[in-house]
Amino acid sequence: MSDIPEGFKAVEHTGPYLGHNGPLYYKKVDGKLVLGIRIEERHTNMRGIVHGGMLVTIADSALGTVLYSARKPPQPMVTVSLTTDFIESAVPGDWVEAHVDVLRIGSRLAYANCYLQVGERRILRASAVFAVVPEIKPKEESEG
Repeated sequence: MSDIPEGFKAVEHTGPYLGHNGPLYYKKVDGKLVLGIRIEERHTNMRGIVHGGMLVTIADSALGTVLYSARKPPQPMVTVSLTTDFIESAVPGDWVEAHVDVLRIGSRLAYANCYLQVGERRILRASAVFAVVPEIKPKEESEG
């Protein structure tokens, strides 16, 4: 799409929910992963501004993606707690970027903050705790 800022690439593995509500894009900026999305009419509420649930979805997805990518090899994580503060809104045509700061990744929990921005204007602040998902091991076959 020509209306996506230069350097951003589509996030390919998003699952059905984000596949329906996206697409999300990413690029590295100063060594950090930044996610972005172009707001469309389908992302809005009755007032014509982006739906708050959509903003929370963007923040949660960005937090999870950055935390997943922060470990080598990447480690799946799931949201335990997510707190958000709505500061301003966005409208169709706006390019919303998610900027994530990883605070700590431990053996069981990870902590991070996120700001959603339209240009330099911050529109949402999020703080999250994620659980580190242990490696999936095959189930042992029963003898019965």
